[in-house]
Amino acid sequence: MAGGEEKKKKSKKKMKVPEQDEGGESSAQPTEPEETTAAFPPSFSLSEIKNKQRRHFMFLKLKQEKRKEKIAMKKKRKKERDALGDKAPPKPVPKTIENQRVYDETTVDPEDEEVAFDEATDEFAPYFNRQTTPKILITTSDRPRGRTVKFTEQLSSVIPNSHVYYRRGLALKKIIPQCIAREFTDLIVINEDRKIANGLVLSHLPDGPTAHFKMSNVRLRKELKRKGKDPTEHKPEVILNNFTTRLGHSIGRMFASLYPHDPAFTGRQVATFHNQRDYIFFRYHRYLFKSEKKVGIQELGPRFTLKLRSLQKGTFDSKYGEYEWVHKRHEMDTSRRKFHL
Repeated sequence: MAGGEEKKKKSKKKMKVPEQDEGGESSAQPTEPEETTAAFPPSFSLSEIKNKQRRHFMFLKLKQEKRKEKIAMKKKRKKERDALGDKAPPKPVPKTIENQRVYDETTVDPEDEEVAFDEATDEFAPYFNRQTTPKILITTSDRPRGRTVKFTEQLSSVIPNSHVYYRRGLALKKIIPQCIAREFTDLIVINEDRKIANGLVLSHLPDGPTAHFKMSNVRLRKELKRKGKDPTEHKPEVILNNFTTRLGHSIGRMFASLYPHDPAFTGRQVATFHNQRDYIFFRYHRYLFKSEKKVGIQELGPRFTLKLRSLQKGTFDSKYGEYEWVHKRHEMDTSRRKFHL
């Protein structure tokens, strides 16, 4: 038995000899194919790959190769600029949707006489002529929830001379005459849906106009990272950025009329309304002097984003009000590079 087992082991160790042709050449094929890189035609698209995992892998690989090429070109351009020194050409301006926007015919020219006349006779002229002092009433929709109540209180802390009153079931048409009788200059209404603030109505008193905004990305002070101490009672500075069209100019003047003249610079507080792609970002900061040359900013909150839905002449009137501008999404948003503010 032992001799038989040894014969079996020897037979297993024997290798097969490849068959030879008559010329003596071997006709056997290699057992394992060699690995070859796939060469795709120039017109090949990744969408033609049916396997999802393979398609995702090839996409990541292609993305990585493009990133390496971009970094290499960036280093090459930097070396060329360093070699040329002062004779180097200026850096090209990157293309963005903002700087590639479609030209608007209503873009405001500061030296235009018609614009100057409109500013001198519009509803905000008494404020800019220092004939009125801003006095703001802030209210909410009926039965506001805790988060909306906190946001309303924090908003009143960043708008000087503002007062918070709750609706208690009163209609806005009844609230507005009471505000005018008590010499309020503006009315702010915070609307909410499912316990989240999602709308803001701003009405300038006594003659309007009234703007309706969609509100999003509301953040309270406790939700901000690296926040500073609570705002002080100093009058803040106001920054209105990128309101270039006639409509944007009106909205910017409406925001400016919420804050009093002559800010207290000792408070170092700034309220910013930044318009970008028709989204208005509100931020409230305090700037810090780190040294004679370095200045830092510290966000105090709250923060939110507004999107204009409509601008109405006069005070709030949802039934018989005359609208100057209404956002119609399917008609106006045909191009990503077309903006209205």
